[in-house]
Amino acid sequence: MTKEVLSAIQDAVGTQVFGIWFLIGAAFVFFMQAGFAMVEAGFTRAKNAGNIIMKNLMDFCIGTCVFIPLGFGILLGEDALGGFIGTPTLGIFTDYANFDWSNFVFNLVFCATTATIVSGAMAERTKFLSYCIYSAVISAVVYPIEAHWIWGGGWLASLGFHDFAGSCAIHMVGGTTAFIGAALEGARIGKFTRDKDGKVTKVHAFPGHNIVIGALGCFILWFGWYGFNGAAATTGPQLASIFMATTIAPAIATVVCMIFTWLRYGKPDVSMCLNASLAGLVAITAPCDVVDATGAIIIGVVAGLLVVFGVWFCDNVAHVDDPVGAVAVHCLNGIWGTIAVGLFATKTAPECTLKGLFYGGGFHQLGLQLLGVVTVMAWTIITMTIVFKIIDKTVGLRVTEEEEIVGLDVKEHGLASAYAGFSLMDITEGSMSINENTELGENDYDEASEAQRAASVKVTAPVDPETGIHKVVIIAKLSRYEKLKTALNDLGVTGMTVTQVMGCGVQKGAGEKYRGVEMDVTVLPKVKVEVIVGSIPVDKVIETVKRTLYTGHVGDGKIFVYNVQKVVKVRTGEEDYDALKDVEQEKSLQQYSGLLCIVRRGI
Repeated sequence: MTKEVLSAIQDAVGTQVFGIWFLIGAAFVFFMQAGFAMVEAGFTRAKNAGNIIMKNLMDFCIGTCVFIPLGFGILLGEDALGGFIGTPTLGIFTDYANFDWSNFVFNLVFCATTATIVSGAMAERTKFLSYCIYSAVISAVVYPIEAHWIWGGGWLASLGFHDFAGSCAIHMVGGTTAFIGAALEGARIGKFTRDKDGKVTKVHAFPGHNIVIGALGCFILWFGWYGFNGAAATTGPQLASIFMATTIAPAIATVVCMIFTWLRYGKPDVSMCLNASLAGLVAITAPCDVVDATGAIIIGVVAGLLVVFGVWFCDNVAHVDDPVGAVAVHCLNGIWGTIAVGLFATKTAPECTLKGLFYGGGFHQLGLQLLGVVTVMAWTIITMTIVFKIIDKTVGLRVTEEEEIVGLDVKEHGLASAYAGFSLMDITEGSMSINENTELGENDYDEASEAQRAASVKVTAPVDPETGIHKVVIIAKLSRYEKLKTALNDLGVTGMTVTQVMGCGVQKGAGEKYRGVEMDVTVLPKVKVEVIVGSIPVDKVIETVKRTLYTGHVGDGKIFVYNVQKVVKVRTGEEDYDALKDVEQEKSLQQYSGLLCIVRRGI
């Protein structure tokens, strides 16, 4: 076998292998839809989780419907209007045998990604119908036209602009659209406190309801990004180099973000670090095929800082409510990644023919990258502002106040809860502050005198006996539950109802921070213990509980005592104190609490 024949066989095999990898990479990118859905659902509130999932599902499905007749042709069709737009084609119907199936599938999944980015920034207050409309417009016209400039042989491509996998074409466009939409429809109810002149005086944190789901989404996206960046590779060395850059940049960005938030806010911010991983991935997307390890590291460092700045900027300067950080992750880092090509491109990267500013290439490539950023952003701002304005004036962009408060799951989809069978709490806004009537006492147990500790367990006056039956409700720290249970048992209380709850009270000092914003209410896990006592003096119960729970620190807990007006035992009809007794054993009411009807007074 001659060298020429062997080379031809190798070329043919290589073509087939990378053709298959091209489609596998498209499948990776499709799986990223699950990642976006998890991140957005986890970073928002439970009452809107079903709505988030529905939007991420429909992004791809609606995108497919409009990409078939219109989007694909505009993106990859024959140049028209001087490289501004591709010519729409129905070749998928008229000439299926010769249709470019691979490019259709590949570009479709990228198109859906652009629309998906927007949903996170506009989450929790956007009408589902309106979302479907602008998602269709993005997939049919807005994205295909600017992507044609870059990847379809359009005017930017002819000049030499480089965006290998979409920092500009996808992420910057999606992030810019997200900023415009979030700004036009306004913040979620309670996100900002304003004075009488409309000036923002305080930013409120709305923590995501499930950080675990958000983290899972982040890992799914990182995994899918190897296909996102690497699917278009044409050689083994190029693919390996792309994988390396796609690993280094997000890892560096995450570490930098962790250190920065640790220093800035006192603790490493979990959700911000998850955003930083995605920011590093976005920033490396355009230059992934043209940078070396040093370039990837620098790109990651900047991305890790830029995402924190972006979240702060949206909250404190622009006052744009972005629940998931889409603007910081995709818009700012999409811009940074596009510019980074003109700074760090090096011919030492496999198949690279570009040289950036820091590698002796001068300002030429950097100028082209800046031109691409400005023109693509201008196109996005103009078109999407028009789209959002038209939607707002016709069907309306935002849901009603009632719909937003109740939740889009119920109002938009008739879904009572995305988590059937679970009791979920929604904390939006509200704070407690120290005032002239507040007495917090000693902060430190060691500072409390013997007299103070003795006074803490003193019952100043007897409880009104009336029936002699009382319900005692105790709110305490979870950490004290075992000691409390043992103490009550030693006292003679033989049954109790225990519920794990969330609670807060007036707290000294700065509260915890979420994404750099101080939370109004730091809601902590508590335990609520309820007991009914008749034969045991309620004063003894109070004294026992106080001695058990007291540490001298804020948050030791509270005790509530209620007079029970009537007790009826369903099985026998016995009432009041007799109802607390059992034929077989003289035990208290709690042992049979499931069979009793308690009518209380004063609750």
